[in-house]
Amino acid sequence: MLGRTILFKSLPERDRLLIARQMVAANFAPEQLIFARGDPPNDIYLVLKGRVRLSVFSLDGRMLSFKHAEAGDTFGEIGPLDGGARTADATALTAVEVMSLQRAKLSALLDGNPRVARAAIKFLCARLRETSELAEGIALHSIEMRLARFLLSALKRQRSDRGTTQSVIELGITQGELALLIGASRQKVNAALNTLEQAGAVRRTRTRLFCDEVTLLRVAAVEQA
Repeated sequence: MLGRTILFKSLPERDRLLIARQMVAANFAPEQLIFARGDPPNDIYLVLKGRVRLSVFSLDGRMLSFKHAEAGDTFGEIGPLDGGARTADATALTAVEVMSLQRAKLSALLDGNPRVARAAIKFLCARLRETSELAEGIALHSIEMRLARFLLSALKRQRSDRGTTQSVIELGITQGELALLIGASRQKVNAALNTLEQAGAVRRTRTRLFCDEVTLLRVAAVEQA
């Protein structure tokens, strides 16, 4: 699973095995706070099972959920890498199983292994790109465009994880949670889903979204490969 993460996938297997041997298992219950914004950066986490919300609150109490960490994802990396406080809240949305790596052990790996240090730089650049795209989307793009891009990203991830070519998404989250991820209200996300359905981009059942990728690409304003 370390080989699937942005931070560690570029490392050879011997390096990943060294890291894996230093990790410790932990479990969290649904709705349990794993760490809060401002906390000391004690550990980095790898999700084995479940879903974790990474979010921040505005001064007026509004939540922005900028990422979900699922099986094969790491989270909580920024603080352990730069030594600063946590930049967001991490909350278990389901029962979650993780492996954690202490900051001191990560620092030792960075100091002693140039490959780990280069992987950390690559990871931070990827996170910066994601943050820029998120800010751009909220500021400049319609909800329909943001939703279409989210669905295309979900399809890409699902195919990578499962080795499938199907255009069917099982989101596993509520419309309210989806709204937090794209910076909108639940009502506006429902309206955007209706718009995409009328355009033929998606077809909804109770638990699944059947996607027409050509139409989603057009709505998302993404060039086809």
